[in-house]
Amino acid sequence: MKGPRETDFAYQAVYRYLTNLIEEPASDSRVRLPSLRQLADRLSVSISTIQYAYSLLEKEGRVYSIAKSGYYALPVSSITVPGSGHDLLETVYVNARRPGMLVLSADEPALLQPLDRPLLLLERELLRQYPRQPQSSSQPCGELELRAALAARYTTSPLRCWHADDVYIGADLRGVLEILIAVLCLKDATVLVESPCDWVILRLLQAADVEVIELPLQACGGLDVERLKELLETRPVRLVMLSSSVNMPRGSLAPDDNRHLVAQLLAQHDSWVLENDCYGELGFEPDGLRFRDLLDPERLIVFSTFEKVIGPEAPYGYLLSRHLRVELQRQFLLRSFRLSPIRQKAIARLYGNGRIDHHLQVLRRLLKDRKVQMTQLLQERLGDALQFVDPQGGATIWARSLRQVDVHRVFQRLLKHQVVIAPGELFSLQGLHSQHLRLSHTFGGDHDLAAVLGLLGDALRLEAID
Repeated sequence: MKGPRETDFAYQAVYRYLTNLIEEPASDSRVRLPSLRQLADRLSVSISTIQYAYSLLEKEGRVYSIAKSGYYALPVSSITVPGSGHDLLETVYVNARRPGMLVLSADEPALLQPLDRPLLLLERELLRQYPRQPQSSSQPCGELELRAALAARYTTSPLRCWHADDVYIGADLRGVLEILIAVLCLKDATVLVESPCDWVILRLLQAADVEVIELPLQACGGLDVERLKELLETRPVRLVMLSSSVNMPRGSLAPDDNRHLVAQLLAQHDSWVLENDCYGELGFEPDGLRFRDLLDPERLIVFSTFEKVIGPEAPYGYLLSRHLRVELQRQFLLRSFRLSPIRQKAIARLYGNGRIDHHLQVLRRLLKDRKVQMTQLLQERLGDALQFVDPQGGATIWARSLRQVDVHRVFQRLLKHQVVIAPGELFSLQGLHSQHLRLSHTFGGDHDLAAVLGLLGDALRLEAID
């Protein structure tokens, strides 16, 4: 394979290589694909880069994995034409990877300012310092240096402190959350989540037979405390999941007084609290109050990913928990995540030398500038068609149609113009948000955004329900 273009990330080149590899066989029988290590050696990239490319193809339904066996390509005859499937999420994923598409459905904050290049340069420097370092079998939960760096970053006081042994790192966020679902025995249990909620999390809970209660966020961005109290008193809620600061995809912040009331209520009940910190560093005002500042750390678990901040070359997910240590270690050992120790060290150095903090200052400024541009255009072009939440962080905008429309048909109509949006129904398992959509204000390429928003306005008007 030729080396990737300078403007490409390594995973994109690997993704194209694998796509061509999948399309080569003419047989309808399953085809085993090269292992992570074989491809890493063949293409001269890291195992984590190969793993990320495979995960994209797995989400698209083009490959599947078998534990202890590897990855397999689906028979050519079983792959549907893009956009023809009945699963809306699959249709979004497949079309977002097609060449020439303007992807307004994505949530990739680091696209504006990725740390991939500094990360890979630091990794090469570390490879010279640690030549031929074998994968340590004694660190199934991640490299000690990185776990210690995360523990230090999350520690804010003697009471709210974390240690390296409280931190667990996996190949990606999905794998880490699957472990957490197993450790907390959430099958057939009841979990309460904010709504709208990330579709990856919802699908994982659904696949694990978890009963999900969705509590819609109020206009102010906070939770209905009385409704929360009623649910905690009348339903066997095992786990409550909350955003640490900015709720995504809504992009809103709960008022501090609402956070205090919610925290006081949760302290009275015996539910685990799971804090989603994937966007905790991406609020435009980064020093705000987080739920973990108010909650009892003895009943708190925090999860996040490096990908939203660093970029796709750092797809690892991680969680922090003071308890369940034996079972968490066992599950991570059973998973046998193949994590590059050198890349983990490189990420740890980015935290240790302050590079992450400088990067975040720049990234937040760029995200805010893009948000301002996008919301101004939305107000000018679609002010009579859409009402949107002014986001307080992140890379997306949550909007609601002012007319009753079939958003699914709006989505299909825009696909014909090579534009992908994320219909709001993806962010609920209970039919909420059918009049909403999520738009990204970070995307690659040179596009006439005003013209694209004109297409969106036309689609909303044409698919209005009388």
